[in-house]
Parts: sequence; C-alpha cells; structure tokens
Amino acid sequence: MEIVLITGGSSGIGAATAKILARAGMKVYAGSRRGTATETHPGIVPIKLDVNDAETLRAAVDQILEADGRLDAVICNAGNGIYGPVEYTTEEDARAQFETCYFGALKTIQACLPVFRKQGHGRIITVTSVMAVLQLPFQVFYSSAKAAMLSLTEGLRMELKGTGIQCCSILPGDVATGFTSARKINAAEGTPYDTRLKKNLSKIEQDELGGMKPEVIAKAILKQLKRKKMAVRVIPRIDYKAVGLLARILPESWKLSLINALYS
Repeated sequence: MEIVLITGGSSGIGAATAKILARAGMKVYAGSRRGTATETHPGIVPIKLDVNDAETLRAAVDQILEADGRLDAVICNAGNGIYGPVEYTTEEDARAQFETCYFGALKTIQACLPVFRKQGHGRIITVTSVMAVLQLPFQVFYSSAKAAMLSLTEGLRMELKGTGIQCCSILPGDVATGFTSARKINAAEGTPYDTRLKKNLSKIEQDELGGMKPEVIAKAILKQLKRKKMAVRVIPRIDYKAVGLLARILPESWKLSLINALYS
C-alpha cells in the first residue's frame, strides 16, 4: 500500500484525488487547514496542516512517519486565486498569491525531501495549470505563480536525478470546482478596465463552471503514480493538450494576440 500526502485535500481536485487514490488501494493523508475531509473512505485520513506554515508541514510528515514508517508520494495541490488588473492589485494580494501557490509548494516539498532521500525513493507531483504556459489577462499573478511552480518542479527534477526521487507537474485546464467562487476579485468599478473586466470575468467563470470534473485530474495523477517513470508534464484532456502545444509553437506575438481576442 502506497502512502500519499496531498495538500488542499478537503475540496475540489484534492478531495477527488484523495477518493480516487484511496479506491486504488492507497492510504491518503488529505491535508487541509481544518484537518477535515469531505470524502469518506477507509483509505482517507484527514490531517491538519497549513502550506504557509512550515512547522505544521513538518508535524504532519512526522505524524505520517509515526503511523506508517514511510511516505511514498506528495501531491502539492493547495492553491488560491486572485483576479484583477496588475495596476490595481496590491503588493499584499500579489504576495498572498505566491505564498500559497509557490512558497506553499516549496515548503511542502522541503518537508518531504529528507524522508524521500533517506528512503531512496519518493514521488513529487505539483498541480500547476495550463496558465503556467498560457498567461491570461487579469489573472497575471495566478499565471505567474503557477509558472514559478512549474519551473520549480522541473528544475528540482534535474537536481534529484539518480536519487530515486521523481517529479511531475499536472497542468489542468478549466475545472468545475469551488475555486471559481473562492477567487478574490480586485476589480473595483470606475477604472479604465471596467468594460473589459466584466466581459473577461464572465468568460472565465463560464469556462470554469462548464469545465471538466475534478476526477479527470485525479485520474491523471493516479496514472502517474502507477507509472514506473513519471512524465515531466501532463496536460489532461486532448483539447487542453492542443492548447499547450500551440502555446509552445506559436510566435509569442501571435499567441498574445489570440488570447487577447478571446479574453479581452
């Protein structure tokens, strides 16, 4: 039985992943600030942690080791979102975006790496976003944080070569979860962006609410955990794979013009 820790495990992609991994025979520690889990299964163990607090992460890892003697994989899934123009976003909000998405993943990985190194094996999966490679207007800080998270994962993969520790990034597209309603919106009326913001936010929310189920991402994560060698990047669903491919091959000016036409 594999022992897995997932952050942001109480809702959305995290809860769906905990359920699917548990059904596949894994023991999943579903981490959240409340220490509760919405999904019930004998293989799911709620555990209290805060990715912004390294002490709680170390305590959670110690708790897992005390109970099971090892940790086979960690899934860095905890995240948040802010929306609005760069011009009207406070430094405090921008830092909060990076604290959870980027530094939260970093702290989680750093809490697990000594265990993985001692064992001689371990798997690190980060849940980033297609927006890590395809930036959208008015979600600049989310895109930036996810891009940094992707770079962290891929750089770490090279650093850990030969240790038995593997790294993989999952890049979801639009997923229908509570993330949409939880997003912090910095879009006060009376700015030069008013008209574009309303159209843009309506388009984004429509896409997200009509997006894929979180189970699609959960199954992609399970597939990687079952592979002998994990992929570097995984973009679930063929339409988003095509988007990721276009982001790589189109000239930057064409790519930005196309995104601007669709979202602005």
